[in-house]
Amino acid sequence: MRRARALSSNVERPWRFYFIALVLSSLAAALLARMAALQLLDAEQGQSFLQSQGDARAVRYAAIPAHRGAILDRNGVPLAVSTPVVSLILNPQHFDYSRLGDLAQALNENKRSLSDRLAPYANRQFMYLRRNMTPESASLVLDRNFKGVSAERGYRRFYPAADLAAQLVGLTDLEDRGLSGLELAFDEALRGSEGRKKYIKDRAGRAVRDVGLIEAAADGDDIRLSIDLRMQYVQFRALQKVVETTKAKSASAITLNPATGEVLAVSNYPSFNPNDRSEIDPQTMRNRVFVDQYEPGSTLKALTAVAALETNKFQPQSVVDTSPGWTVVQGKTFKDPADYGELTLAGVLAKSSQVGTTHIALEIGREPLMDVLRRFGVGQSLSVGFPGETSGVLPIQSRWSDIEQATLAFGYGLTVSPAQLAQVYAVFANKGKQAPMTLLPKKEDGASLAQRVIAEDVSEKVKLMLGSVTSKGGTGVLANVSGYQVAGKTGTVHKAAAGGYDRSKYIVWFAGMAPADSPQLVSVVMVDEPKGGSVGGGSISAPVFADMTESMLRVMGRAPSFDPINESLAALTESLEEGQDG
Repeated sequence: MRRARALSSNVERPWRFYFIALVLSSLAAALLARMAALQLLDAEQGQSFLQSQGDARAVRYAAIPAHRGAILDRNGVPLAVSTPVVSLILNPQHFDYSRLGDLAQALNENKRSLSDRLAPYANRQFMYLRRNMTPESASLVLDRNFKGVSAERGYRRFYPAADLAAQLVGLTDLEDRGLSGLELAFDEALRGSEGRKKYIKDRAGRAVRDVGLIEAAADGDDIRLSIDLRMQYVQFRALQKVVETTKAKSASAITLNPATGEVLAVSNYPSFNPNDRSEIDPQTMRNRVFVDQYEPGSTLKALTAVAALETNKFQPQSVVDTSPGWTVVQGKTFKDPADYGELTLAGVLAKSSQVGTTHIALEIGREPLMDVLRRFGVGQSLSVGFPGETSGVLPIQSRWSDIEQATLAFGYGLTVSPAQLAQVYAVFANKGKQAPMTLLPKKEDGASLAQRVIAEDVSEKVKLMLGSVTSKGGTGVLANVSGYQVAGKTGTVHKAAAGGYDRSKYIVWFAGMAPADSPQLVSVVMVDEPKGGSVGGGSISAPVFADMTESMLRVMGRAPSFDPINESLAALTESLEEGQDG
């Protein structure tokens, strides 16, 4: 019996052995088949799957920054350029915190401060250690091979002209995108387009090998402006001087070529240094020449003179009686500083007579003046393309009172930007034609886009009358430049306040051209809230015009129209003769 059981057991053992061997062999074969499928076949869970999983863990794509185009002045002098920078990146999960002190030392930072900065990122894989470092400074950190520390290369904007053209050129943000000024206006052309590349990273997140270029970066275009940095410097320093001397709130100026409409200089003071953003006052970033609007005051009387001439009711020698030095319109009294008696139309401009201007305005009526204002572009956009550019305000009413008609004639009740006022005076300098204002240089062979605004003879008459403003006895005599003829107009405006005007705060203007016989430039100077005993446009803004115009004409190589020595001798002789007569 026992022998039979033993024989039966021996018979069963080979069957179990082979079964188990077969199962194990099948598993091994299945494993080998699966390995072969994964390695050789391109199925859903095959080679492509493994490749994608490997790539997801090791292959990365990086943007290749495009080099932002430069902003240049008309002579090719750089106003904004991009320089290579390196930003240091940290993966906190790969960093060896035992080297925190070494990293802080390399960054020239306090260890505790660095620890506090890293703490919020402990469970993250990305943070900036330091942005926009010079390549030399960044290499001092990278050369020490900190785990988890890597570099991101890019560009940072640098402004060689610093505060001289800060509000005009503007700023870029940390991503090198236009943020304000012309950086924003021309951002699309300047920035170009990023490229892309593929690379392999190690476990510490460092790039170990470039795999290939996917798309090359396209650098941005350079933008050349009509601005002349030499004139910009002269204009800026003149504004700085008047603000510091008169303790004014601010000052702004613009200079343009009246024949082409090219802006040669545009400045504001106070300004800011765009290369150091740690203490920028937002108020200093405004380009008030284009974006702010003010009542132009007596500078608008030149347009009243145009309207008067066009009605044929007045000529430059037509007499206006301003006695007794004041006049009443609907209960409102308008006064002159003195009783000027009988003045010609030219004399009304020269003395800036409110009484004379009021008589003229009421004589010619509202429509002739409104028509002139519209033709000159008052209340209309300049379309220069500067961000935030204002159109000013030209009131449109169906009914006007006599007071409103009179105040409009001497520059109250409407607003313009300094740039718009320069565009107005460019018409008188360009024989009655108005060239579109531009911040880009005009092509020499390009057809002129200037449009006629007023007849040439009317323009010449007004220009001659504006010359009387800077002649002896005129309000703008301090605008004169030795050796050159100057024409222009002063303006002094009370600042608007709640319920009316603040009698203690002024905006003072001078708008003029030089040389008056053949104008090469037109400039407008505006000073906001000057302080002191004399705060008129003739005493504050006119000297600024003279100061900067003298240097600008020298930069342009314009020879004097007459000998300033002989001029001085003639003036001295006249003075002596007057003394003998008295």
